[in-house]
Amino acid sequence: MSKMRFFALQELANRQPLEVTTPSNKLSDYYGSHVFDRKKMQEYLPREAYKAVTDAIEKGTPINREMADLIANGMKSWAKSLNVTHYTHWFQPLTDGTAEKHDGFIEFGEGTEVIERFSGKLLIQQEPDASSFPNGGIRNTFEARGYTAWDVSSPAFVVDTTLCIPTIFISYTGEALDYKTPLLKALAAVDKAAPRSCRRWSRASAAPTWRRENARRPPRPFRNSSGQAAFPRRSGRRAAPVPARKCRFWGGSHKAPR
Repeated sequence: MSKMRFFALQELANRQPLEVTTPSNKLSDYYGSHVFDRKKMQEYLPREAYKAVTDAIEKGTPINREMADLIANGMKSWAKSLNVTHYTHWFQPLTDGTAEKHDGFIEFGEGTEVIERFSGKLLIQQEPDASSFPNGGIRNTFEARGYTAWDVSSPAFVVDTTLCIPTIFISYTGEALDYKTPLLKALAAVDKAAPRSCRRWSRASAAPTWRRENARRPPRPFRNSSGQAAFPRRSGRRAAPVPARKCRFWGGSHKAPR
């Protein structure tokens, strides 16, 4: 066991650094080139499909089946231009890592023939084996059934020859089985509560009270009965404590009246 450590250190010492060749000397030429961002969506998607995606990202509008098929077809065309052969639903289960479910761009026809196709059904939802991931004891192992759903707020990307589609991972009954679903729920709750709070704060700041305005002005002196200048006491200042009067019931056996 002690020799294995020295062998590992010797292997690290003899390891040569890898040479990384960049596509261009300018970073902006290839930054985000393998990400299906809005610029590539405008290029590969029809106008109505692009609008459906942007409305789903910004307003949370649901995407119907027809638009999903158009989006999946455009995403597959973009991925094929980068020599992609497979796609995967990429999610973050409760294992402090990532998980993937790989599939090919094929479907079986009516007979035994194979058709190269990527439909909206495959883009939006998949069914990986949830029994392989921790679930917090919310169900039995033989009832394990998990679903991955496409997260439109995160763009798809390409790694090597695989199209990675960011998804969430939930159980059959709707419980979150990943780290991303609670985050998206929290963001939705903040988006719902923030406009209401902003409107309340804007109304409060737009109509300041006269007390707040007058508090900034210095107090004006006045003349008392002897003719000396005196300043009024500010209403916001704390009054001096009044000495407590001894109650006639203190020290006795009688109870103080309520």
